[in-house]
Amino acid sequence: MPDVVVAIGGREFEVACAEGEEHFLRSAAGMLDAEASSMISQIRHLTESRMLLMAGLMLADKTAGLDDSLRMAERRIAELEAALADASTGAAASEAVVDTLSGLVSRAEAIAAHVESKSG
Repeated sequence: MPDVVVAIGGREFEVACAEGEEHFLRSAAGMLDAEASSMISQIRHLTESRMLLMAGLMLADKTAGLDDSLRMAERRIAELEAALADASTGAAASEAVVDTLSGLVSRAEAIAAHVESKSG
């Protein structure tokens, strides 16, 4: 299990991770570092634990917002898919109605022609 040294808020930490996961650990540490650095620039004297807590909470808040946005987008996609399915079903039903009406028109024309031939 490799150890990776990451810098967060100007402090270095040695963290173990699974083989092949180093890139993901560095990426996550980079996001945490960005949040921590932002806080350090606003509040100079943060303890290490407070800095990590606040940075973690900021990332959790962003993640929760993204989760909400994702759920709303998934709901909207489902609504649009249902509307599309309804429209497709409606189009098929409309075609059936047109076919039925065409058949009725043909029968009416045939009856009219038959009546004309008898009366004429």
